[in-house]
Amino acid sequence: MQITRTTEIMVGLFVAAGIVAIFFMAMQVSNLGGLNDKEGYKVTARFENSGGLKVKSPVTVAGVRVGRVASIHFDNETYESVVEITIASEFNTLPTDSSAGIYTAGLLGEQYIGLEPGGDEEFLKGGDEIQLTQSALVLEEIIGQFLFSKAEGE
Repeated sequence: MQITRTTEIMVGLFVAAGIVAIFFMAMQVSNLGGLNDKEGYKVTARFENSGGLKVKSPVTVAGVRVGRVASIHFDNETYESVVEITIASEFNTLPTDSSAGIYTAGLLGEQYIGLEPGGDEEFLKGGDEIQLTQSALVLEEIIGQFLFSKAEGE
């Protein structure tokens, strides 16, 4: 009887550890863990199409995460998507002429913002706007254009 009770306790602990591990994995996959939104400085970028970009999507430079998307809203005057980005304070040497593009991780993965540093001697600071932007490529539009060009060719 004692062996059965010990086995049940061990199995229970193993299941509890598995649930905790799944929780932490889910936090990492959903981008809820990591960089706190209050750290760093905020800059904005305007895109014609922000695609499937979401709040808390990563912002990278050379493949290294330097920040997150803080908010996304629509500008009624310019009809553009305005994205507010929080960049960690340790990455305070990004030139003011840096460019931002929306990319997809993998073929059907999540979208993120990739920053390409420019060559200016002045650096981005809180409240600045990134002027050079490249909108998201929408897979449906690309497929539609391909099919339309094939139909015209026949």
